Amino acid sequence: MPDSLLLDPLDLVALAYFLIGWIVFAQATQGRLVSRPTLTSAMNRERETWMRTMARRDLRMIDTGIMMGLQQGTAFFASSSLLALGGCFALLGSTDQVIAVLGDLPTNEDIARPVFEAKVFGLTGILAYAFFKFGWAYRLFNYCSILIGAVPIVKDGIEDAATERAVMRAARMNQLGGKHFNAGLRAIFFALGYLGWFVGPWFFIATTTFTLFVLVRRQFFSAARAAVLDA
Repeated sequence: MPDSLLLDPLDLVALAYFLIGWIVFAQATQGRLVSRPTLTSAMNRERETWMRTMARRDLRMIDTGIMMGLQQGTAFFASSSLLALGGCFALLGSTDQVIAVLGDLPTNEDIARPVFEAKVFGLTGILAYAFFKFGWAYRLFNYCSILIGAVPIVKDGIEDAATERAVMRAARMNQLGGKHFNAGLRAIFFALGYLGWFVGPWFFIATTTFTLFVLVRRQFFSAARAAVLDA
């Protein structure tokens, strides 16, 4: 295999750090590695509370309005991911010009064309993953809207077993939609960190670390988390 097709060992280390950081953070967010409540887990409990409150409302325009907001936000990010995917293919068509620009940056070595193209394909894969996550989240929120319509109205504050099952179905579907939306949004954030690889492996490690720092702070130590937990 030509040397131009091989990644430098430091590039491989930076890529491994990026992938491991992404996977570990995703697992930690879902509560599989740490016991500290995250912003996501706190909001999942609030989604269930929302469904229980919704079951006691005779008029559910508020709930349908919230669902429309969730769907519109998901559709926005899905379409943005598609636009970014188009930008990646345009980037492949301007490889020589981009390499010339990157060559002017204070990096230690020149970027070989096959390596640059491989990095672009990696970015394309991340954005495609984000699009599929947003697309599926949009559909799950659609399903949740139907399940909300199927929840009986609680009379006299008494919930029977059928109502409880309907509430939990809607809550779980809403939580699943939020899970896939968060996965897509997380991919967008890590795609920004991935851009550092086009400058160099050390810069890639730095941007990945910065991305992880921001996301960890938001999930575990942010004012938003404290507000939801009333801490």
